[in-house]
Amino acid sequence: MSAPARDQHAAVAPAPVAGAATAAPGGPRPGRLPVEYVLPLRRSDDTGLTGLTDHLRDLARWVDVTVVDGSAPELFARHAAAWRDLVRHVRPDPALRGANGKVLGVLTGLDLARHEHVVIGDDDVRYDEAGLRAVRELLDRVELVRPQNHFDPLPWHAWWDTGRTLLNRAFGGDWPGTLAVRRSTFRAMGGYDPDVLFENLELVRTVRAYGGSVAAPAWLHVRRLPPTAAQFRGQRLRQAYGDLAQPPRLLAALAVLPGVVAALAARRPGLLLRAAVATVAVAELGRRRAGGARVFPAHTTLAAPLWVLERGVCSWLALGRRWRGGMPYAGTRVRVAAHSLRALRRRLAGNAPGDLVLWVEADGHAAGRYAAVVADRSTGGPSPS
Repeated sequence: MSAPARDQHAAVAPAPVAGAATAAPGGPRPGRLPVEYVLPLRRSDDTGLTGLTDHLRDLARWVDVTVVDGSAPELFARHAAAWRDLVRHVRPDPALRGANGKVLGVLTGLDLARHEHVVIGDDDVRYDEAGLRAVRELLDRVELVRPQNHFDPLPWHAWWDTGRTLLNRAFGGDWPGTLAVRRSTFRAMGGYDPDVLFENLELVRTVRAYGGSVAAPAWLHVRRLPPTAAQFRGQRLRQAYGDLAQPPRLLAALAVLPGVVAALAARRPGLLLRAAVATVAVAELGRRRAGGARVFPAHTTLAAPLWVLERGVCSWLALGRRWRGGMPYAGTRVRVAAHSLRALRRRLAGNAPGDLVLWVEADGHAAGRYAAVVADRSTGGPSPS
């Protein structure tokens, strides 16, 4: 029924940091990669369109690119004019239904992909040729690759959020704005649920539940543009809501605020100082892991205690959102952050091999019956645990 189960965190050999030049200057590149790049997009304005177009032009030199664009009609038309003869530019498949528009874009893009190896990247991710080649080599050995992002440039809010990145790296790996997956595995397992908030975690867990192997190479650093300060503020509560799908993280975050209050009430500020120093030390371990010091400046470790305090406050607010019916997202409320591995294994085990391809008909086109499956899941699916 599933791909052969392998080590879920397969060991992989390091490669140069993404961003280093790997081809001779001038002239055509020595062969394009057999890789599809899927970029799910939904813009409310065209800020940064020139920079995105330049990036798509670079990507198109190395791989085939599909942009799945859910923007408003006038913006879609503008994008079509800017990217004509550069990339394949399509709308999300109208047969698909789900609350998370990014997942609908990924489902559409994976259906249309022309290659077995597919890289999924947000519009602020900036791969170079070295990074794409590294991902392709890893996908020869595992079903899914989870690279590591670093912000460049580094305004204050990106510095703040890098505290999260470093702590996550110390405990296994950060959650980036990009993943890479084998198309055959993705199709065989039926894609992944578009009614969750933490879509990257859902995809990784679905691959693992299906029996696929996952690599999170700490050495594969892919540049990411920082959000605006307003976008950063808008992400705080939504990112904290994702911890509802990771109970140990949630419990640790919920303990922060009571711990701070107890230390202050006991008039023992030294406890807080020691906790902050310990947090910086853990962040430094994450910064130095697998050559991370090359892309994470030393001062970013100082952001870790601030981020921990922020997450401690936002986790309680996120819990309140859950009690009130879910997190507001794109005009609706999403209750489920991501499903547990156990729930996903039960879901996949309940399908015969021929039923695993839930969103693609025999002729290869997206099917309306996937919408019915999603409806069943959203009404009867388990909550994250």
